[in-house]
Amino acid sequence: MAGNDPRVDSSFATGTRLFVNILALANAVAFACVLWQWRGLIGPSGILPAGEFFAAVREQVGLRGLIEVPSLCWVFGANYFIVVLCVAGLAASALLFMRVAPAVCLVVLWACYLSLISAGQIFFDLQWDGLLLECTVLAIFLVPWTFKRASGSYEPPRLSRYLVWWLLFRLMFLSGVVKLASGDPAWRNLTALSFHYLTQPLPSPLAWYAGKLPMWVQQLSCVFMFATEILVPFLIPCGRRLRHWAAGALILLQVLIALTGNYGFFNLLTIGICLNCLDDAWWQRMRWGVETATASEGPKAARFKPTLVRWFAALAVGVTLFQTVAALYPVAAGSPIVRAMEESIGPFRTFNNYRLFAVMTIERPELVIQGSDDGRDWRDYELPYKPGNLARRPRWVAPYQPQLDWQLWFAALGRPDDNLWVGRVCEKLMGGDPAVLGLFSRNPFPDHPPKYTRVVRFRYEFTSQAERAATGNWWRSTPIDFYISPVALSADNK
Repeated sequence: MAGNDPRVDSSFATGTRLFVNILALANAVAFACVLWQWRGLIGPSGILPAGEFFAAVREQVGLRGLIEVPSLCWVFGANYFIVVLCVAGLAASALLFMRVAPAVCLVVLWACYLSLISAGQIFFDLQWDGLLLECTVLAIFLVPWTFKRASGSYEPPRLSRYLVWWLLFRLMFLSGVVKLASGDPAWRNLTALSFHYLTQPLPSPLAWYAGKLPMWVQQLSCVFMFATEILVPFLIPCGRRLRHWAAGALILLQVLIALTGNYGFFNLLTIGICLNCLDDAWWQRMRWGVETATASEGPKAARFKPTLVRWFAALAVGVTLFQTVAALYPVAAGSPIVRAMEESIGPFRTFNNYRLFAVMTIERPELVIQGSDDGRDWRDYELPYKPGNLARRPRWVAPYQPQLDWQLWFAALGRPDDNLWVGRVCEKLMGGDPAVLGLFSRNPFPDHPPKYTRVVRFRYEFTSQAERAATGNWWRSTPIDFYISPVALSADNK
């Protein structure tokens, strides 16, 4: 049997190849999302123009901006060069999927996406953007270093594979520990999931039903989540059978998260990382038609510079160990070593801390942007995926990441003074800017822009089963306050 052959049991060529293929898909999705939205978000007439941002950084910090905001846009500009970066990223993703010059493709993907994240400011800097960059860099040391098309099955260096396992451990373990370390009572009394399905940024259609589950189910689900995030990662280095069970549990958690919420390419990418834990013997037993090494012909070892791999591994482990200690012990985060490391390496977003939903939001405030011609009759602008129309069912959108819908969720939780960009959205709507209007699914003023705009903060809740049966609505809403009081377009902005 294949499982009795030590060459096959210790070979991870198939899992690595599948991880790289999923990484190529995740990169393609990420670049496509930027390409689809960049005009309205960071284009020359967008909400936060990238060109103005780089000019402001240059004026404030000078050459230090090359390190603090690393991007190829410093050299080639920050307007339509964004399109060049996106097209280059999509081409490199396709070539990586076809296994053509994989290491070169990964370097191109990392440089292009880092450039876009830096240019994107708040819109393209979520935790899974950093995860994508970290996976892309680690994968450079998993694939063959050749300019030709890689054929056959390649076995990655063991040290490189361990770095991927270490990333998976940190991603899961830290995401679980920070929930308890935050002191949030909703996590500690296991009631957080009873709020989560409602208050997460973009619920899926199944979230409405999940929110109706009994409290004991919500608490049991919370126990499963903590066990999977905190305890299961310790099984990864504990032998192949336990490692396989760990991979299965972590993949199951990602599937459940994806069923009830929209988190871009995060779940897809995390599942890809988990596949690195499954050796070739496991894939052969599954008989899924995946190309694997056989007992008579083991996978070819990829050609690497061992010294370079060791130096990179030392850097990666050293930096991430400091980050992990700082995450677990906040006092350590203020040490000079950690601060210096964050200032020098942090802007490159290649080695990251992960702290997903450390504090659970228990209410759902929503910002509704409204326009008016006379200051009395107000009409709503609709975004395609965030809650708005009470009768509109939550939508499936992942792996696509609608950045404006997402960032308005963050803005609703904060103060207007901390989110001045929301006022820029209002200005663009009153100016009738087509790039920004393209981010909306409904423009209530198709013939002319409104004279006034305002932003009202509502409290949104899921309807009960009885309310849904009677009204057909998925949501009910209650006004809270004016996030931005009614304003008219000034002469300077016309």
